[in-house]
Amino acid sequence: MSISQTAELHLTRVPSVETGMLIRKPVADVFEAIVNPEITTKFWFTRSSGRLAVGRPIRWDWEMYDISVEVTARAIETNRRIVIDWPGHTTVEWTFESLRDGNTFVRVTEFGFTGTGDQLVKYVADSTQGFSLMLAGLKALLEHGVRLNLVGDRYPKGVDEP
Repeated sequence: MSISQTAELHLTRVPSVETGMLIRKPVADVFEAIVNPEITTKFWFTRSSGRLAVGRPIRWDWEMYDISVEVTARAIETNRRIVIDWPGHTTVEWTFESLRDGNTFVRVTEFGFTGTGDQLVKYVADSTQGFSLMLAGLKALLEHGVRLNLVGDRYPKGVDEP
């Protein structure tokens, strides 16, 4: 692709993050793993200031990266849906679909990104990767009792982020 062709690229809509995963566990177990930091710290962040509750700001820490974020749950519908305000002025929504076989399909969407076209593409790519790793870690933990450390191993010390 030539430079003149790249200059013509443009977005026609603001992109959003969409990912999902089948978890072979009942919906109540999967839902609890997202709202309960005693479980979530085994596959996603390393520390939390508390359980998700509507309207209450919660701090999540990824100590290996020295990163903290404050999130606030906007909606929690037990075993069905969680909506949080995510730093950077986006919204993240988990939906939980109980399947006939007793398993659960979890969808994660994030929307409300702002920025230039290049920034939007980077935000969406990074966030899609992050939520996909989070769901894969959740699956391994709930289905097999294995802590894969996917989030911590994504950017190990001594390896530069691309």
